[in-house]
Amino acid sequence: MRRRIVPDVIRNQDVLQLPGTASVFDACRAMKLRHVGCVLIAEQDRLAGIFTERDVVNRVVAEGLDPQTTTLARVMTPDPDTVTPDCAPIEALRMMHDRGYRHLPVVAEGRVVAVVSRRDFHGDEKSRLEDETRYWEKI
Repeated sequence: MRRRIVPDVIRNQDVLQLPGTASVFDACRAMKLRHVGCVLIAEQDRLAGIFTERDVVNRVVAEGLDPQTTTLARVMTPDPDTVTPDCAPIEALRMMHDRGYRHLPVVAEGRVVAVVSRRDFHGDEKSRLEDETRYWEKI
């Protein structure tokens, strides 16, 4: 059986990227229009951060910040973890599970090529992760 890699899980993505100077409001509007749960913040063609729908709740609304005037640079997660395209899907899913996030940028040669989300994974990877988790909980 051929070893699956991250590009087998995600295909033909047009990654949503905005500068750190963009407002939270603009990011939320763009995420809604694109039906995605995160935006990547790029500065000078380099991944600077990630801003997710969870961040809207936890870092903006719950903190009483104004989405119209708050910049992404202020509330993003700077220098997020990434994977390369040759990463096995189970490795990416395990990283997201262990570190508690739902989105993971895929970077090749310093450039963002995709974002993998927990909902991109299907049966095999999710079942394997559940089996591993149960195993480690027993010991």
